[in-house]
Amino acid sequence: MFRAAFQRPFLGPSRRQLLTKALSTFRPQPVRKSCLQFHSNAFKAQFSQQKRFIQSFAAVETTKPIVGHWLYFNAGLVFAIVVVGGLTRLTESGLSITEWNVISGMKPPRSQQEWIEEFEKYKQFPEYKIFIGMSFVLPGLYFASRGYMSKRVMKQTFGISCLLGFQGFMGWYMVKSGLSEALMKEPGAVPRVSQYRLTAHLATAVAIYGSTIFVAADILRQNKIASGQYPASTAAMLNNPVLKRFRIASHSLGSLILLTLLSGGLVAGLDAGLIYNEFPWMGEGIVPPKDELWSDNYVKPNDGGKWRNFFENPTTVQFDHRTLAETTATLTTALWAYSRGLPLPKNARIAVNTMMGAVALQVTLGISTLIYMVPIELAAAHQAGALALVTSNFWLIHALRRVPL
Repeated sequence: MFRAAFQRPFLGPSRRQLLTKALSTFRPQPVRKSCLQFHSNAFKAQFSQQKRFIQSFAAVETTKPIVGHWLYFNAGLVFAIVVVGGLTRLTESGLSITEWNVISGMKPPRSQQEWIEEFEKYKQFPEYKIFIGMSFVLPGLYFASRGYMSKRVMKQTFGISCLLGFQGFMGWYMVKSGLSEALMKEPGAVPRVSQYRLTAHLATAVAIYGSTIFVAADILRQNKIASGQYPASTAAMLNNPVLKRFRIASHSLGSLILLTLLSGGLVAGLDAGLIYNEFPWMGEGIVPPKDELWSDNYVKPNDGGKWRNFFENPTTVQFDHRTLAETTATLTTALWAYSRGLPLPKNARIAVNTMMGAVALQVTLGISTLIYMVPIELAAAHQAGALALVTSNFWLIHALRRVPL
């Protein structure tokens, strides 16, 4: 089997070069002469384990590290675009504004026809086309044609490309919702996109962001393993059964963080942060009046209940976001405290500590944004903080992934 491993096709450096380099870094522990035989057997077993560990990864196709760094770069661009999108929403500048004439001044659209014209321009020159063409698709095609990617990574990057295309469609679909004919007939009306489409647009961006990060992290870790820079002892720690509950809790917390982030999209879409600007109170109590939470104003015929309040009532939406945020902060703190007594690898330890710091910062930004009535600077920082918290959770989840021995 060891000989067959060197005969299979391989992308990048030869399998023999990688294995030779990796095994050359292996050093036995110093032994005493009186225990020479015992330590000799232990060394053979340890060396055999290290060799099998490295060989199992050297026998598969390996994607070059530059592809991982390129994906991280694209994840950074997605992060920036999400924050800029938040600023666009906060300033109500509108995604369909395609021209900004600084010298002559810009006359904003004042009629339905003018808005439709701007919208047509948006469809012809959307920013997502430039992003996809220049930073993702073209380099991706180059790396694939040069053999820098394994077949698995090529499929993954193709999937992310499809998500990017869908994100462009969602941007168009979201802007279209702000061009309501009824709204245009109202004097002084400002186009407002649907909170549902805004949240869906945000969800797609987060999906792209997370997928890109996980693929990049997998590529770089696999290269570390194949080159002997990832010790088998760390893999053994990750396979420790005592980490099973902690791993499940990290994934569950990630789902809660994402749910909290998406509820923030509903808050932004409804401008729900402009009411009840105090904390922890909402009016005369922690919970707003029942008739406000479950208002009949948001019930439509054949609804079968008042469930629309969860998505269309600004009071209910803000209360839900507060509750989710408080629960997230509490469970993150509990997970961090639980981690203190666990044998975590260094990377996972740093990740859980970073996540604790990110949630503390995010809670501070959220409360400040609320009590100061959503100033643009704080609101943008709060949105960036949400992505930072998500990133730290992604980091922890990946750092806890098992590595086969």
